[in-house]
Amino acid sequence: MRLMSLAALAVFALAPPPALAEDLAAKVAAVRDKALVDPVAWDFVESLTTEVGPRPTGSPAMTRARDWAVAKLTALGFRNVHVEAFEAEAWRRGAESAEVISPYPQKLAILGLGGSVPTPKSGLEGEVALFSSLKAMMEAPAGSLKGKIVVVNQPMGRNQDASGYGANTAVRMQGPSEAARRGAIAYLLRSLSTDDTRLPHTGRLNRAPDAPEIPAAALSVPDAELLARMAARGAPVRIRLKMDSSDVRKAPAWNVVGEMPGAERPDEVILVGGHLDSWDPGTGAIDDGAGMAITTAAARLVGEGRPRRTIRVVLWGAEEMDESGEAYGLAHAGEVGRMVVVGESDTGPGPVWRARLPKGALAHPAMQAFAAAVIPLRVVVGPEPALGSGSDTVDLVKAGAPAVMLSPDATRYFDLHHSADDTLDKIDPKDLAQSVAVWASFLQAAADSDIDFRALATQP
Repeated sequence: MRLMSLAALAVFALAPPPALAEDLAAKVAAVRDKALVDPVAWDFVESLTTEVGPRPTGSPAMTRARDWAVAKLTALGFRNVHVEAFEAEAWRRGAESAEVISPYPQKLAILGLGGSVPTPKSGLEGEVALFSSLKAMMEAPAGSLKGKIVVVNQPMGRNQDASGYGANTAVRMQGPSEAARRGAIAYLLRSLSTDDTRLPHTGRLNRAPDAPEIPAAALSVPDAELLARMAARGAPVRIRLKMDSSDVRKAPAWNVVGEMPGAERPDEVILVGGHLDSWDPGTGAIDDGAGMAITTAAARLVGEGRPRRTIRVVLWGAEEMDESGEAYGLAHAGEVGRMVVVGESDTGPGPVWRARLPKGALAHPAMQAFAAAVIPLRVVVGPEPALGSGSDTVDLVKAGAPAVMLSPDATRYFDLHHSADDTLDKIDPKDLAQSVAVWASFLQAAADSDIDFRALATQP
């Protein structure tokens, strides 16, 4: 009881007077209501997908996206709009094809994985070694897959919290190198996807420096199941594969930044954003045009009212190749201490259903105002602290920046993610507006108060 009393006193000492708390709660509720009818997020993602389209790192489209982002942030009233250049890996997809040549000839739908090496110009052929999971393939002894085309048919679960994806990423990222270590000449995986269409889903692979490099691609879910049925009939299955991609190279990349300056404490920064780059099959609407649109629109709404602290939006330029967050973290290592809290939106435009705050923050009146404001939006503000907020903020969080995680409903996200179905028509404007309202509510509460997330995290 004494510990609880001390903790309550500590929170009270950090809290604003009741009149200020009431004023903040009213501001949070007001910005929430404005966000629900604000068109900026939809206009943002509609403009991006129509005028730029898919934006792989190092491509001419990414250069156009950089210029588009600078113009858009400037037009929306952001200050200090600028570009921060760095280098990132770039890879280009060429013509791709795959087909079963025996015992039941049929074409297959594939997408090469980002970073894959090409096949020989004439293609390659091999017998399939099919596994139901990456774990089963890893149990194959060294040399046992010599000359084989490995196929891993590991299903991915559908989850609201995207945990099914996290549990399966090693199949795509580590699988190719592990197959190569066992002698495979190519690697195919069942797409990391929850859909039932014949559209494969791409993504990056990890190139292990101590393993041979082999061509690697994702199969559509129905085609992975087709190969499993063929293999179950007992006869060897042979595949012909042809992939014409460019070698991985270093290319210019950019993080685009804009700010809404704080009126009283401009040096204290709340940092949010999404990633500007995308894969090439679709138009990058949900991954991550929507995430950028949500955080940009929320920051603009709150920033127009001149809150006490600065709100900074970062549009990271090489998330899909996992390099923009590191570049930003290195460039801004000296100002992490001034970052009040960081957050990234990168799981699509579904309605936010859960919020996780920095440790100890929920008891503070500013976060109580946020929690009260999002109750009508069907958001649960849970007691579990946020351990991170997104791949582009990992380095900032490791350096000590507090993180917020506002989780959109990912139930359908992986039907579309990294595929040709990642297009504007998959976004529900009402869901997009709800996400903006949740983010704006949090930003208003954090930017217009004196909340110190670091101090709260140290309380017993």
